Amino acid sequence: MNICIVIPANNESYTIGYLVESLSRKGFDVLVIDDGSVDETGIIAQEKGAIVLRHDEKQGKGYSLREGFRYAIERGYDAVIMMDGDGQHDVGGIDRFLIEAEKNKLSVIVGNRMANAKGMPAVRYCTNRFMSRLISLACGQLIMDTQCGYRYIHCDILKELDLTSRDFQIETEILMKACRKGFKVRNVPIKTIYRNEESKINPFKDTIRFFAYFIKEVCSRKR
Repeated sequence: MNICIVIPANNESYTIGYLVESLSRKGFDVLVIDDGSVDETGIIAQEKGAIVLRHDEKQGKGYSLREGFRYAIERGYDAVIMMDGDGQHDVGGIDRFLIEAEKNKLSVIVGNRMANAKGMPAVRYCTNRFMSRLISLACGQLIMDTQCGYRYIHCDILKELDLTSRDFQIETEILMKACRKGFKVRNVPIKTIYRNEESKINPFKDTIRFFAYFIKEVCSRKR
């Protein structure tokens, strides 16, 4: 398949070069959405071989991913693989997605960090467990790690989804709308590389955004 790697990035100059270079060596086309970085994220990504779309001001992860999806669809890619730009997603784990995609091309494949969550902060672990159970119940499918941003999505699925989220709730929106359309979600185990980086998720604001979106989506199904 013809796959585009889509990476939203904000101030990831320490990790983006290695990530793009590693993916390029594997033969992938890499698209980096430089979301208002004030460092050299975009410059480094381009030097390492990525196509770079730049926002002068930060627009949010959801907005950046939607722009990346449009790019992939318009250029005729079969599928996208989403990765974060902070280096937490192991490039070697991409083979697990490809193997699963060979068997189930028209699907959403989500990385599962929970089987080997060593190094994950306790609060994040508990939050992920809770959210995953809640979203799995709403979707009618078992999704082990609904908040993982390491994913494969076939472009025929993306064409069916009217995505609107601008921030981190995009990950929940993709799952709920794909399941609503009848698509299957698959889980693959992945390893996550934790460093001392500070999470860009705001525990207060983004939790409120998550529940606001979740309630809105559940209520819309009952109409």
